[in-house]
Amino acid sequence: MWPHETSVLSSENPTQLANATGDVFATTRWTVVLAAGHRDAPQAEVALEELCRAYWYPLYAYIRRQGHSREDAEDLTQAFFARLLEKDFLGSVNQSKGRFRSFLLASLKHFLSNQRDRARAQKRGGGQNHLPLDFSDAESRVGFQPADEQTPEKAFEKRWALTLLDQTLGRLRREYSERGKEALFEQLKMTLTEGRGGVAYAEVSVTLGISEAAVKMAVLRLRQRYREVLRLEIAETVAEESEVEAELREVFRALSH
Repeated sequence: MWPHETSVLSSENPTQLANATGDVFATTRWTVVLAAGHRDAPQAEVALEELCRAYWYPLYAYIRRQGHSREDAEDLTQAFFARLLEKDFLGSVNQSKGRFRSFLLASLKHFLSNQRDRARAQKRGGGQNHLPLDFSDAESRVGFQPADEQTPEKAFEKRWALTLLDQTLGRLRREYSERGKEALFEQLKMTLTEGRGGVAYAEVSVTLGISEAAVKMAVLRLRQRYREVLRLEIAETVAEESEVEAELREVFRALSH
């Protein structure tokens, strides 16, 4: 389901990846939220909503892993975001500088601890504003197994890492599409999971109608850009550029379990 989660990453030492953040780091979404420090900051609200819309699924997985039903998990996820986006929290979020991942999970735990006695009253959000979340495939993505003893925290971390990779793949697809190369991307994306010896360059060459040498060069560029975009996506969720490497290692660790 996530065809890009292994090979192109595990073969690289994160400290050897090219620095793709550069001068744009200061304007990432999470740093905009942290810098705002007050509720009437439209840019910060938009940035927060974008982050929440991108990373709601790991929270849903966490709630389900705690034993809540599918329906209750949907309700609680929506109610959490409604509360998070409506409360005047920006004034205090600067006291919690760090990674958006950690902030989001800590906020959810606090919300759930206060929510148990009034969960029924919050059903379907009680008229609150909802993020446009699509729960239609959430259960198939969670993939619970009877013998699976994964803790809610580990479920959250694993789904966070996979969601991050999905975001990366989607960003790459848009880049290629904007350049009129979506067909090339669709043919080459599977190479992100294959070792260099596992790529059927000849078959791809025939399909695309280009030389094997051109295919190999296209694969090399795709892999390089994938690593760069992954770093950019991670930069969107941390407060300082120095945290990117540590967060990247956390992604590798979560995927290995």
